[in-house]
Amino acid sequence: MDNLPGGFPSSDTGVEFRILKRMFTPEDAEFALYLTLIPEKSSVVARRAKVSPREASRRCETMAQKGLIYRIDSDGDPPMYMAAQYAIGIWEFHVNDLDEGLARDMEEYMPLLFKEAWKMPQLRTIPVNKSLSSELKVMTYENAEAMVRHVDKAVVAPCICRRERSLLGKGCDKPQETCLIFDTGAEYYQRNGLGREIGQQEVLDILKKAEETGLVLQPTNAREIINICCCCGDCCGVLRNLKAYPKPASLTASSFFAVVKTETCEGCRVCEDRCQMEAVQHVGGKASVDMDRCIGCGLCASTCPTDAMALARKPESEQPDVPRDIIKASIELGRSRGKLNLGDLLMMQVKSKVDRLLASK
Repeated sequence: MDNLPGGFPSSDTGVEFRILKRMFTPEDAEFALYLTLIPEKSSVVARRAKVSPREASRRCETMAQKGLIYRIDSDGDPPMYMAAQYAIGIWEFHVNDLDEGLARDMEEYMPLLFKEAWKMPQLRTIPVNKSLSSELKVMTYENAEAMVRHVDKAVVAPCICRRERSLLGKGCDKPQETCLIFDTGAEYYQRNGLGREIGQQEVLDILKKAEETGLVLQPTNAREIINICCCCGDCCGVLRNLKAYPKPASLTASSFFAVVKTETCEGCRVCEDRCQMEAVQHVGGKASVDMDRCIGCGLCASTCPTDAMALARKPESEQPDVPRDIIKASIELGRSRGKLNLGDLLMMQVKSKVDRLLASK
């Protein structure tokens, strides 16, 4: 699992094995090794695992339903299966069967996972729409409302981070049903009973509610999104770990930062309360932004009563290069961790083609 893009580093305490044992049976763990990052029919996996096609189909489907591997459905074609990384992936797929033991293990493991595996952000931060001014040039892939108008299917699921913290008695009062999943991801979530299908208007309503309640919008770190997380600094595993660093802005994929018009700032501190990164302080009765901590979410600007807070675009040299799609993003993430080099990818593709050819005979 550590060879997959998102990583699964080893710890000194063995917490990662406790997590695996809670999720995988020994048989599941062994069978998972026969799947790759390339979606394949169960008949191809059967040949690799040296089991009958019927047995492979049963085991692939069972493991997909348990949230241990990923399933892709196409109209009129057999389902395809592929390996799933731990986070973002298997962990989130267990939102509906999370218990206190797993929550405690993840709480212990997350700082190490973040430190060792977050070499490139899996999520990026985009502004809430209410913070976008007419003077600010914003690309479509930086505008939540514009992006969701292009998706074919949407599902909303509970936020696993707020659910985990609630189990540990450390939850918050933010909305829980805020995790937005799109298209192929939505199909998987709906098939596994992880969320409910919603229409475009409800997606927009959830985004509006996220802004009102002070949630940071974090979509897939790709121009073609498959999810948008609506995150709070009290529960979100990513934001909580970012906050622990002195310069979280340097670890975030964001093209924006907040600026203050001191001449109109009245020192009401609304922006300070809304900031999830503790980036806003008040000095001499005026708001001040710590640029090393600001991640450009826009929550401060969207509710400023005097419009003293606004967003600005970073210099081009400081703006992130957002990958085209999740495939490109996953490859770049793996390479940032020293995995998935060109030789690895070529070998994976050749092996898959050979196995597909032989499985068809």
